[in-house]
Amino acid sequence: PVTAGPIVVPFGHVIGNEKWRGSDIAQKLQGKVRLVFEDGLGLVDFHLSNRTCILYISEADLVAGDEFKRRLVRFRNASNLRGLVIVEKTQISNQYFLAVQKFVVLELGMVLLPVANQGEASQLITQLVSFCVREQSRDQSTNPFVRKQRPQLAEPAAFQAVQHIPGVGKTKALLLLEHFGSIHRLCNASLRELEQVVGQTAAQQIYTF
Repeated sequence: PVTAGPIVVPFGHVIGNEKWRGSDIAQKLQGKVRLVFEDGLGLVDFHLSNRTCILYISEADLVAGDEFKRRLVRFRNASNLRGLVIVEKTQISNQYFLAVQKFVVLELGMVLLPVANQGEASQLITQLVSFCVREQSRDQSTNPFVRKQRPQLAEPAAFQAVQHIPGVGKTKALLLLEHFGSIHRLCNASLRELEQVVGQTAAQQIYTF
């Protein structure tokens, strides 16, 4: 099964698949987020909110063959959740990355976030959780007196992830995160929205990517 049923994620918590208990990623998340493990999450590795989850592809998954592709397709076909795919891009798995990128982004239309290791993945998950918390509490769009919060870039992982986009350096990455507030919103931005932030040439590169 994709999941054992509807998952309710308490505000600011992460629900992790039991198989990650004791892993490097779980240990590094401790103290940064409230991490709870559950059996029966099926294909999902981590739930960040009621709507957003992580599917993790390790270096070993990439080397082992196409099983991870079948898993992603099953998730995409059976779930209404917003699935973010984190993939380990290492010296060993780098040769597979372009094919994975095309499959995940172009064929499945999902968000792909590369990391070097589980430690970097934990930083990225921490950053994504803070975005999810802000997104869940952002009914402030209807309140003109609530100022828009600047994104907290204390964790470098999201900042680094945006810099993987062709044509995006540190300055443009900062502008994009400040404007869109989350990697998910950036990935769903229109060409016109991107042009307003980084100009026509860079916007076209980002939109194509």
